[in-house]
This record gives sequence, structure tokens and C-alpha cells, in this order.
Amino acid sequence: MNYSMTWADFYLICFAVGFCFSFLSFVFGGARIGRAHMPSLHGHAAGHLPIAPGHAAAGARGAIRTQQANGISPFNFASFTAFLAWFGGAGYLLTRYSGLWVGIGLLVSVSCGLVGAGLVFLFLSKVLMSTEESMDPADYEMTGVLAHVSSPIREGGTGEIIYTQMGTRRVCGARSEDGAAIAKGIEVVVTRYEKGIAYVRMWSELAGE
Repeated sequence: MNYSMTWADFYLICFAVGFCFSFLSFVFGGARIGRAHMPSLHGHAAGHLPIAPGHAAAGARGAIRTQQANGISPFNFASFTAFLAWFGGAGYLLTRYSGLWVGIGLLVSVSCGLVGAGLVFLFLSKVLMSTEESMDPADYEMTGVLAHVSSPIREGGTGEIIYTQMGTRRVCGARSEDGAAIAKGIEVVVTRYEKGIAYVRMWSELAGE
């Protein structure tokens, strides 16, 4: 018995495949497949400076995460499956319930597929990825933060620093790394952070001035 596939069958298969894989990709986290994995390391995040090779490596990892979050490709698995589902669904409905010519129906179906893929891409890049990355602990790493002394650090004592992190101005208790006094307004860099206290060194020392 010979069977000839019709356009309706073709569209229905596309819809079924696209819908099933779209469902699986979101249930099992397949949306992450859309992340780009070719980051470009060209500098450090604003407000952070390299202190030592280990800290520079940590900054590099942070740059990779940021690039991955912002560099999601529109040609990803989730967008592709969404295209198939919308393309197939629209094509099937047009074939069964309209008298459009095959070529016009195909163009309309492709347009619907692109709209569906675009909506999924926007959802991934603007909602899912941004929400996940905003909770990354590396974004709140204190080591390497550039700050200003807001309350003088006494010799062997504690003062306060003010710095900007994730777009928010913050204040933290601080001690001098070598126990020396640091006057108000001096630019400093956090070298380590322990028990709520930032240990700092003057930026001029690290810069070799």
C-alpha cells in the first residue's frame, strides 16, 4: 500500500517534533544549550582589580560567566524547537482550514516560526539568563574590590570603606592589611575578606606609585 505524504502531514510532524523537544528542553534544563561557549576575556569587571594570579583567575571565571550570559546565540536549541512547533502548527492549520496556495502558506508558516523562535529567544536572554546570573555568588566577591576609605582606619584598628557592587553603593568595616593607618578618602583595594571585615591596601602601593 503506497502512502504519499501531504503538506498537512509534513507540518504536523514538524509541530509534534518541535513541541516535544521544546517541552523536554525546558523540563530538563535544555534551555542552557543556547548559551554561547566562546567567551572573550578582555579586562576585568568594573570595580574589581587583580591582586594576585589566583584572584586574576577568579576574575577571568567571572568574565566567562558574564560573557556567557550576555552572549546567548539566537541560533540555539530552544529557539530551533520553538520554530519547528510554531512553523508546523501554523502550516497545519493553514493547510487544513484555508484555501491559501502552498507557497504562500509556506511563507506564512515560516514567518510564524520565526516569531515563535524570537519570543523564546527574548524570554531566554531577558528573563531566564538574567535571573540566573543575578544570583551568581561571584558577583558579590569582595576580594579585588576597589573602594574609598569613608571613615579613617586607625593604626591597628578598624575604619570603614565605601564601594560600588552590582550597581549598589555599599559600606563595610575595614582594616589595613599591614596594620598601618589609612586616612579618609584614600583609594584602597580589598585583598581579603574575613568575618565581615575587609582587609585593604592602598591602591597607590599596588600600582607602584
